[in-house]
Amino acid sequence: MSALSSKQRRAIAGGAIGTLMEYFDYYLYGLASATVFPAVFFPHDSAVVGTLASFASFAFGFLLRPVGGLVFGHIGDKMGRKTSLMITVIGMGVCTAGIGLIPSASTIGIAAPILLLFFRMFQGLFVGGEMGGAASIVVEHAPAGRRGLFGALLISGAGIANVASAGLMTAVGSGSQSFFITWGWRIPFVFAAVLAIVAVVLRSKLEESDEFKELAAARALKPKTRNSPLKDVFRHPKNAILGILIGLPQSIAGYIVLTFGLAYMVSKGTHAQVGFIGTMIVGVLQIFAAPLWGSLSDKIGRRKVYIGGCIGFALLIYPTFVLYGTQVAVLIWLGMIIGFVIPGVAMQGTLQTMLVEMFDVEARTTGVNIGYQISNTIGGGFAPLIATALSVAFGSVWPVIVYAAVISLIGIIATAYASFRPDVENAGRLYT
Repeated sequence: MSALSSKQRRAIAGGAIGTLMEYFDYYLYGLASATVFPAVFFPHDSAVVGTLASFASFAFGFLLRPVGGLVFGHIGDKMGRKTSLMITVIGMGVCTAGIGLIPSASTIGIAAPILLLFFRMFQGLFVGGEMGGAASIVVEHAPAGRRGLFGALLISGAGIANVASAGLMTAVGSGSQSFFITWGWRIPFVFAAVLAIVAVVLRSKLEESDEFKELAAARALKPKTRNSPLKDVFRHPKNAILGILIGLPQSIAGYIVLTFGLAYMVSKGTHAQVGFIGTMIVGVLQIFAAPLWGSLSDKIGRRKVYIGGCIGFALLIYPTFVLYGTQVAVLIWLGMIIGFVIPGVAMQGTLQTMLVEMFDVEARTTGVNIGYQISNTIGGGFAPLIATALSVAFGSVWPVIVYAAVISLIGIIATAYASFRPDVENAGRLYT
């Protein structure tokens, strides 16, 4: 395996730091939604209503993700991936740090949850533009036969985010409960500002890919030609729609297993620290598992790996929640591993490369954003809320298991019917 060039290393680092921030923000918010926000921002509700309200605020942040995907997808396809990625990473850092600075509802009343929704909404807007630009610039820099590996390294960044978010929450939650609820939980959120500064430094050194430079040069020769990335995406309407459906299973996997799962195990009497530590373990394994799944997709095909992940998720979600119900830390951690690291990371580690290879270079950032962000909005964003409502309504976790299986089936069918760009390296081997 040949050594990577400095340009390729900068592309991977610049892309992965943004994915790290995206998942750091959202995993952190998910952990806080399950354990902190009901008491801090919705203290006058019952435990169940407070959790539902907290998860509703979690879902609210996904509503502007498709808008962000379109706005920053247009910027990325017209002005360059680097420009888009610089704006999104600054916006994510400001919004996440802002959440950590909101006074509690007991201090400023209803203004507290309103501010939470405000920052959460704009956090979603900037996150919405992140994956399309990051996936495009990283995969475009990949050498022949290693696109799957390069794309999966973004999910290694998500694993680092898992470790960082859960690790910080574990550290600040190890002291008194009063400190954790009052001040401790805020520290990881404010730390996002530091991550944003690091990301800006790394992304300032990014270079556009040769593929995008060729497109820019061709456009310069026809300055009066107006093109719309969104219109270009819908020159392949089947792929635009199937990209959304393909992304649904991976979008709910982490939020059911790790976010709703944390609230579920806490409701059964397990201490939240057990879930935080388990999320850290999952993150460590994710760092190494993602590139393995990506490399496998380079060898046997993305379609096979992704469909295998969907099947695995549908089959393993039940034993995962059985292990959660034991209230035994080691068994809970095992459940998190078999429920997410095996099937979830297989899907996450493959998806972004598949989406990149479904769209032409002139509309790629927009196309990836449409598939990734809409699927994450209607899938992942509402998954904890839907799962909580189902488990409360039926008094059982079985409806959640059926919900996960149905979404997995949709992903399998969509992946089987998707088509890919004919000029992609090894396209015939990878997708037939």
